[in-house]
Amino acid sequence: MMEPEPTRTYLVVIDDSEEARVALRFAARRAAKTGGAMEVLAVVEPQDFVQWGGVQAAIEEEQRLRIEGIVGGSLGEIADAEGSRPRITVQAGDPVQVVREVIGTRQEIAALVLGAAPSGSPGLLVAAFAGTDAGRLPCPVMIIPGGLSDARLEQLS
Repeated sequence: MMEPEPTRTYLVVIDDSEEARVALRFAARRAAKTGGAMEVLAVVEPQDFVQWGGVQAAIEEEQRLRIEGIVGGSLGEIADAEGSRPRITVQAGDPVQVVREVIGTRQEIAALVLGAAPSGSPGLLVAAFAGTDAGRLPCPVMIIPGGLSDARLEQLS
């Protein structure tokens, strides 16, 4: 008996930026159109000094609640139409290393979706994953321009 294929998952790394929200909306549309799933990853920088382990856990939980609010606000009608919500993961650590570890251990991740700032530096993760290490990743990287309008986003996704 063959095991079922894992669901194609679009991994979106999100923060408070508008370009991350654009990438989130793009990934949601792609997942809906391809029958895939979406996972949202937020990375919390570890605190330099945490006297009690519960403090880091509280920081991560606060981040999770904030990210759930961003996801809900950004996806609203898309998620309601599809009836599915993305999986939300919050991890502490160096953002590049955390993303690399998540991608490296999960076969179902079909693409890493990142939002690029509309001007200036494209962002830490875009620079890292579209640079010298791009050829070593086990999945494609989709870089979504942060300045795309909703109409153009719909057309492209």
